[in-house]
Amino acid sequence: MKAHPPIARACVLIAACGFLLIYGGCGYYHYAGPLAPASQQRADMQVNHEGLVIFERGDLLIQMRAVTDRELNQQFASHSDAGPESTNPYTFGDTRFWDGDAERARFTIFHLRVANEGFPKVKVDPARVVIETPGGRQSWSLSLQQLDSYYRAYATGFRGSEYARYQERLDILRRTLFRNEEVFDGQTAEGYLVFPALHHDVKEVSVQVLNAVLRFDHRSEPQETAELTYRFRRETGRLFRDGRLALETD
Repeated sequence: MKAHPPIARACVLIAACGFLLIYGGCGYYHYAGPLAPASQQRADMQVNHEGLVIFERGDLLIQMRAVTDRELNQQFASHSDAGPESTNPYTFGDTRFWDGDAERARFTIFHLRVANEGFPKVKVDPARVVIETPGGRQSWSLSLQQLDSYYRAYATGFRGSEYARYQERLDILRRTLFRNEEVFDGQTAEGYLVFPALHHDVKEVSVQVLNAVLRFDHRSEPQETAELTYRFRRETGRLFRDGRLALETD
């Protein structure tokens, strides 16, 4: 039986594009630029030139900033230069993947800073922070226990160098994740919030801090709470193998 001409042409086109995708022709990578503060924020939020979105109440500042893999690799440089054996727990380090120079995000990372001047004590629980897309997709901040389970799978047999790398990643996480602790007057607390990697089609997100405690009563029970929303946006599109970048429009 002879193939119908349009079907035959379609088969040839698919095969040709598959060949070019493998050997460097019409293929492309999904491109997603770095997250930056959105131009439209809530009335109680301010944006500064350093990329911080800031909630301010008197002398209390609760600041959120998106962090890139490049910045994280620079901060943990000695843990990011061993390819697949890099122990930077937030990125893939300098790993080169099979598809060449395509970048790949392990997680979505934000830096949270609480500077308390004037309030007796405040508290932000990282387990009460959620990232949401306009389409309604939500992801909660990953805890140390969840990240432990994620990296435990790499510690084959729990011996030798794999186990040492697992422990090194956990040590960094313990030191640098934002902690669920009260911040007293005159203190500053800061650390990272970790979320699953965003899908390549996501252009904007809101990071919602739920039930941030601004005041406690005499029994140390929450007396005044706030829900804070930090909005971020990024460019998305297609990065072709010849270097051309085609950004998607809204």
